[in-house]
Amino acid sequence: MTSLWRGVIPAITTPFREDFSVDYDAFTAHCRWMAECGCTGVVIGGSLGEGGSLTLDEKARLIRAARTVEGLHAILGVAALTTAEAVEIARMGEREGAHGLMVLPPYVYVGDWRENKTHVSAVCQATPLPCMLYNNPIAYTTDFLPEQVVELLEANPTLHAIKESAADVRRVTELRALAGERLEILVGVDDLIVEGVAAGAVGWIAGLANAFPRESVELFELARAGRHSEAFALYRWFLPLLRMDTVPKFVHLIKFVQQEVGRGNERLRPPRLALAGEERVQAKAALERALAAAAAG
Repeated sequence: MTSLWRGVIPAITTPFREDFSVDYDAFTAHCRWMAECGCTGVVIGGSLGEGGSLTLDEKARLIRAARTVEGLHAILGVAALTTAEAVEIARMGEREGAHGLMVLPPYVYVGDWRENKTHVSAVCQATPLPCMLYNNPIAYTTDFLPEQVVELLEANPTLHAIKESAADVRRVTELRALAGERLEILVGVDDLIVEGVAAGAVGWIAGLANAFPRESVELFELARAGRHSEAFALYRWFLPLLRMDTVPKFVHLIKFVQQEVGRGNERLRPPRLALAGEERVQAKAALERALAAAAAG
């Protein structure tokens, strides 16, 4: 298998049946499709996977399902209200055979640096699994600054990577300058992948890959090879869809796109509800324009 933190790694969605129970068969098939299209792993139970709505047992079963797909790394998202709960999730991930952990700051309470460092360190030190820090100040308010990331690296030997979602490509450059080869940097916002790779990112935690995995892998590989003209030709039609990953209803939108292209359904666990009204009309129109542009070349 490839390096754990390199390549296109979908933040995989969680499929639900009509009664809102998890559809594990559909999830396994979706993981298999991701692998067949060249993705190197999946992040299970992240924000896009509606991790906050999943029980510990459901997350465990999703790990076991992903583990049945050859050549695919199973990475567990670790997010909780308390440090004790986050540690419990991490240890469950180790028991169930997860290959690595994506570590988030605590939900709801926005701590200071001392508190967040203590929380992340507790999760990283709870198991021997390799860890990736998730920095998303836009969604979670907490911002792990580059110099703080270096402190976390020094305190936690199992911390190897960061999913950087500050939506500022300069962060990639600064992290590389401060951390060097100790840190593998992954882009965490879909519409920054070409620029992020140009700055030195080695992986992509991708959202629209749930509906367009082949195109996502192609875009990543073109960017990695420095074939910028070809990458931007793909960007031209794909970019409006990639931007769906950067708005508050990104889960709704990506699941809607999956349904429209025949690769899933748009069911969400309440309080989320499927797109309706003008939002739905606009999403469908954006998808149709993108597909028409892609077909026209």
